[in-house]
Amino acid sequence: MASTDTMRRDPYPTRVSDTPQLLERQEPTTRGGVDDGPLGQDALEAFERDGYLLLPDVFSPDEVAGIRARLDELAADPAVRADERTITELESDEVRSIFEIHKSDPQFAKLSADPRVADVARQLLGSDVYIHQSRINVKPGFVGKGFWWHSDFETWHAEDGMPRMRCLSASITLTDNYPHNGPLMVVPGSHRTFVTTVGQTPADHYKASLKKQEVGTPDHDSLRELIVGQGREIRQLTGKAGSVVFFDCNIMHASSENQTPFPRSNVFLVYNSVENAVEEPFAAPTRRPEFIAATQWEPVPRV
Repeated sequence: MASTDTMRRDPYPTRVSDTPQLLERQEPTTRGGVDDGPLGQDALEAFERDGYLLLPDVFSPDEVAGIRARLDELAADPAVRADERTITELESDEVRSIFEIHKSDPQFAKLSADPRVADVARQLLGSDVYIHQSRINVKPGFVGKGFWWHSDFETWHAEDGMPRMRCLSASITLTDNYPHNGPLMVVPGSHRTFVTTVGQTPADHYKASLKKQEVGTPDHDSLRELIVGQGREIRQLTGKAGSVVFFDCNIMHASSENQTPFPRSNVFLVYNSVENAVEEPFAAPTRRPEFIAATQWEPVPRV
């Protein structure tokens, strides 16, 4: 049930107190070794230390062009726009995200199993993996809004029932990411601290939060302590299309709105360990829909 269920120990209690806390992470970030996948020791240590890893030029320009062409087709399809899995911008009604893309489209199903991505996820998580969530994020020029600071795990724990921090996202960049078109911003090392949030989760919270998240986001004082108080920095993850950013489920991240003519689009594939399957939500009255948080799953096939 929700987090008031005293029969279940919750190592990361959130949305249950009026006072936010900064809690220490209770499990390792990197689970596999150099013999378990394509990453070398330096890359594994970087992911453990920073909570993210940027790999440039993973996909060729031709591959990126093919993925972007399919994205444009989907975003323009009236049937896709009318689907509940498609989220539009709050003000402009432009497509913001398309969820469960690995199930609805064969091209993205193939992409989710691509060993250049899936093998890295298996190595970092130390097990077979499944797709907890997939989505295309579209940030059009001029009208693309940002995402406020948050830890994905806070939401996935509170609303989806993900028990432990054994999950990561792979962001495949489909457009060049510049400092000025709203790139992903991360706080290196913040994955080692869990920031609890205040406020109870409303019923059907996902309907509002996917357009603009408020419940489940950290307060200003907690962010100040996490970044300034603990001597951390903020990095913008810029680079060419075709790069892949792997980032831990608990790293604090955000992106600003896009006020330029240059769009920023990417594919997000959330890989969760098969040993970390979701339970009942820890701090929500009901779980989110299947297209946002998978409860029916099977391991990503090895290619």
